[in-house]
Amino acid sequence: MVMPSDFLDLLAADAADANDVSAADRIRKVLFECLFHQLSDQRVTSLFTLLGFTGEFDCYAIAGYPARSSVRTRKTIEKIVSDFGGVCITAEHTLHSPLAAEQGGSSFDSTVDKSVDKSAKQSGNTVVVALIRPVGAATPEVICNTIASEFDDARALTLGPQLHGANGAMRSIRTALYCLQAAPALAAAVPQLPRPLRNDDALPERAMIGDPDARKELVDVVYGSLAAAGPDDPTLVTVSTFLKYGGSLETAAKELNVHPNTIRYRLKRAAESTGWDASDPREAFVLSCAIALGHMAA
Repeated sequence: MVMPSDFLDLLAADAADANDVSAADRIRKVLFECLFHQLSDQRVTSLFTLLGFTGEFDCYAIAGYPARSSVRTRKTIEKIVSDFGGVCITAEHTLHSPLAAEQGGSSFDSTVDKSVDKSAKQSGNTVVVALIRPVGAATPEVICNTIASEFDDARALTLGPQLHGANGAMRSIRTALYCLQAAPALAAAVPQLPRPLRNDDALPERAMIGDPDARKELVDVVYGSLAAAGPDDPTLVTVSTFLKYGGSLETAAKELNVHPNTIRYRLKRAAESTGWDASDPREAFVLSCAIALGHMAA
């Protein structure tokens, strides 16, 4: 979506000249349309300012499926955050399958407070997104746990990272929505789905469905740590070999012609540098994805 600059300028002027609720609501709707379509330029920053996100603000997103009506859920969340002293704006969003993008659409096609199509309602794809500017001692975790009851407890609830400015707001929302899309795959792979689901919880699944932040994290941070000394880095070679042979220390040691204790030491060093332990099945999957993406990006 391309938002013409003259339209945003007119919208800002409209809000500046009017103090009624409808003017602020129009600003909010357009702001979320911009964020859902990954726009975060200076004009979007101006829209934030009009809604109380002034100065050098930090913010984070929470997204989930409403337990009641979307309108009631949004109002309750905004009041709770306000009672904590924070600033909160919310929107309704239609979340499509990640496969929609492959079929010529966008998995993030949005409807901000519009009447969503019947198929979306029937399949329960309407989510509520809250964007929160923290104030005081209330952490994102405290706020998320406090408003969790407003979301369907049988479905995923996601907490995006706390980031800075308009671009950070866009990325936190994007991460929260990708986590919601990744939740079904993650639920099939772990004993219990974390609640709230955070960005690192679904890192490989997010990368698989096209999240650029997840891919960057896996390639630049995880693979980059393993391959700090290049593609022949002993840590990378050891982790790759260990994973290739199903997590067998003895087989990996034999393949690399080293003692099993050397494998243990290198795996421990890899866990310390990447934050992911190759001996854990779930974390081994994260490392496998990072190595695969790293090789493709090399």
